[in-house]
Amino acid sequence: MATRGNGSFPTITIDLVLDRLTTKDVLRGMLHSVLFHRLFGTVKPQTFEVLDVTMPGVSDVEMEQLVNDKVDAFWRGIEGGASRSGQVPLLPQPTSCRAHHPQIKITFSEKRPKKSWFQVYVGEEDVPWEQWIINAELRQPIGDRQAFNAKLADTLSQAVFTMLTHTSSERGRAAVPLITNASGISPFPIDISVTVGGIEMR
Repeated sequence: MATRGNGSFPTITIDLVLDRLTTKDVLRGMLHSVLFHRLFGTVKPQTFEVLDVTMPGVSDVEMEQLVNDKVDAFWRGIEGGASRSGQVPLLPQPTSCRAHHPQIKITFSEKRPKKSWFQVYVGEEDVPWEQWIINAELRQPIGDRQAFNAKLADTLSQAVFTMLTHTSSERGRAAVPLITNASGISPFPIDISVTVGGIEMR
């Protein structure tokens, strides 16, 4: 689902229901898929098979390390103090508890001149132009695991479709700033934050 963020930039939210066995593979595939659709440098593609769903990815050492670091940070949050203190719901929870669910945000920004009150140039600042939010609710499957995995696979297929639809839409294309620096795999700053139980994981 795409909405307008606080700074009038598009915010795309994807809700996932995971279990511990699928968490790392699913999140790795999701992050790679978002990056694949939003990197504008020379990208060497790769694919990930997650629950029989083919997800696009980026074959780049730096990007792969970034994704792995964030997935590991997410997992540390689940396995660490946040989950033990009961801040992370591991069983079905009402919608009102969504604020406590683990979350990953991918923010794409552009560099803009930063000026003081007197319009004096004082450097550059990162100004977001698009944000992706992955809400990950963890549950312990009860009963038929095959049915649980099938539902998750359908969610992943829909997520990839959402990425493709948004990034190829007029609105998605219009969100991308003018590319003035074509060097590197991405001309724009990328920030990925991981929050578990209200605590940002490093």
